[in-house]
Amino acid sequence: MKVPEILQIETSQAPGSLAGVLNVIAEMGLLLEHLTTVRRDQGRAVWEITLEIEQADQKTLLERLAALPSARFLGWSDRAFDRHRGGKIEMRSRVAISTQQILRDIYVPGVARVCLAIDEDPDKAREYTYVSRAVALISDGSAIPGVGHVSARASLPELEGRAALLASLVGVSGVPILVESTSIEHFVETVRAIAPSFGAILLANLSSPRCFEIERKLRAQLDMPVLLDDQHGAAVAVLAGLINATRIVGIALAETDVGLIGLGSAGLGIARLLRTRGIGRLFGTDIRPEAMGRLAELRGQGATLEQVMGRARIVVATTGTRGLIPAKLVQKGQIVLALSQPDPEIEPLAALDAGAALAVDGKSISNVLAFPGLLAGALRAGARDIDDGMLLAAAQAIAIAAPQGQLVPDPLDSAVHDGVTSAVAEAALEGNAGTR
Repeated sequence: MKVPEILQIETSQAPGSLAGVLNVIAEMGLLLEHLTTVRRDQGRAVWEITLEIEQADQKTLLERLAALPSARFLGWSDRAFDRHRGGKIEMRSRVAISTQQILRDIYVPGVARVCLAIDEDPDKAREYTYVSRAVALISDGSAIPGVGHVSARASLPELEGRAALLASLVGVSGVPILVESTSIEHFVETVRAIAPSFGAILLANLSSPRCFEIERKLRAQLDMPVLLDDQHGAAVAVLAGLINATRIVGIALAETDVGLIGLGSAGLGIARLLRTRGIGRLFGTDIRPEAMGRLAELRGQGATLEQVMGRARIVVATTGTRGLIPAKLVQKGQIVLALSQPDPEIEPLAALDAGAALAVDGKSISNVLAFPGLLAGALRAGARDIDDGMLLAAAQAIAIAAPQGQLVPDPLDSAVHDGVTSAVAEAALEGNAGTR
């Protein structure tokens, strides 16, 4: 598996020194993700180079770099670990507790009045606590993207990343909650028991098919939005990308055959939302019989990998299997979204060389575009659920925000998330999912 690694390289400041290093990387077929200068002094420069590399290729890379006359390998950087050190999130007070009077107001005895008011009218919690800005981020670590099944504790960095994004992009407090349980009933009961502390629930990194049952039960039992992000967040981002892809290619999405390779949480979520949007025929393939059964419930037609590639103008792959799609199966003019990370089912350049009209991977189309605004919009509207109208509104808002000629916008553009939040809140109120 390819993972991002960060090299520290020292070069002379002579012309061509850095170019020699980059040429070695290119000749090995490695993807350069980032290049930055650490320092320059006394005719030498130190660089940090982020690239995707297989562990087995590291020795060869270092040997080739050592052969360069003007470059020296200093070591592997711990920049990614440094940014995780101590965790990425924390809880802070919004009130400056600077006097005894403030202390008595926010704690005992003053807090008693607020507790009694909420006990009499539970909806006042939205006004006098952080519930209207709080989301529980819940996982058991059973399906981390690009990693697979890990312990619940090991999934915490991923949830912290989501929480950091929610705080940064839409001003919502995300609190990671780890549930260490293989029982669906115990998992659901645990979430139901802690739900009063929050205004919404985001389920993340849960293995399929248990994730579907967990979501169904929680939506039935809780009077608040429950978002299975690996399903609905991914579907919204993909739909947004396809709205623009079909516009660029000059075809109508509603009349186009779509093929899905992989029918896990993301694949079936994409299938369901595309059906809601009103696409043409839907083909799908998966090695699991129960997944094919779920596709049939969505009026999709089961097929082999070869049949999907041969029949569908649009292909969306979410299998987690690197290199699954041979270039020889790509049809001229196809739109190919190979979304598994860190390694796609087919590299976009390989698909384009084989005749695809458009091809992207999961680095381009990410659920980061969707889940912050979906949750913020639902909270703003006081929504009791997240319905199809809200999902479609989010996809349309993302599609509109994309620059000319691009499938989706920059996921770090705050204006994009503001637009999604407003669109989702408006859709919630129009569809009677919202309360205010």
